[in-house]
Amino acid sequence: MKHIAPLTLVLLMLMPLTSRAQRIHAFLSSGMAASQIEGDELKGFNHFGYTGGVGALTALSANGRWGMSVEAAFSQRGAYNNSGDPYSIKLNLNYVDIPLLVHYQDPYGGMLLGLGVEYSRLVQQPHNTMKYNDKYFIPDTSDMTFLPNDLSVVADARFTIWRGLQFNLRWQHSLLPVKELWTFTEYKNNGLTVVRHSNYCYNHSIIVRLIYQF
Repeated sequence: MKHIAPLTLVLLMLMPLTSRAQRIHAFLSSGMAASQIEGDELKGFNHFGYTGGVGALTALSANGRWGMSVEAAFSQRGAYNNSGDPYSIKLNLNYVDIPLLVHYQDPYGGMLLGLGVEYSRLVQQPHNTMKYNDKYFIPDTSDMTFLPNDLSVVADARFTIWRGLQFNLRWQHSLLPVKELWTFTEYKNNGLTVVRHSNYCYNHSIIVRLIYQF
């Protein structure tokens, strides 16, 4: 029940707005998330996972230019690197997401632009595989537990392909760490110099979806 509480709170916030709105549009979404974990000493959006869910969009202004949406979605995020430089990893994080966005309808280009926040609940701790050369670089694998809650900033752009079918591009970045003080030991100069990094880690994703709005 505690996982439902944030969504219930968001819906209660929307009730005064939807009562004045002329129309409420429900929608379905499905797509792919390219993600990385900032702070893991790797670069690149190399982890690909599924994302999809349901949502509702309601008008905030009489001319329909301003609106608000709320969603309940599932997403797969994480990190992936098979090059071995500085180490290889496959780490999967599964979340239930509740984004709340304010939208503006571009009167000229026809795009629906959105900005807001997203609360995410980690529903499965990472199943991971990790390989490294212990003479050069060692990530601490003694505790791979990630924090259960994630709060992100979200930017969103949508445009209509055909009737109710829309293309959606979304960017999101954690505002708070999803893992604290992950330690990495790096050996330089043939093992004579040892450098230890203790990093705060954040989710960072670029999402491409198809949305069907009723």
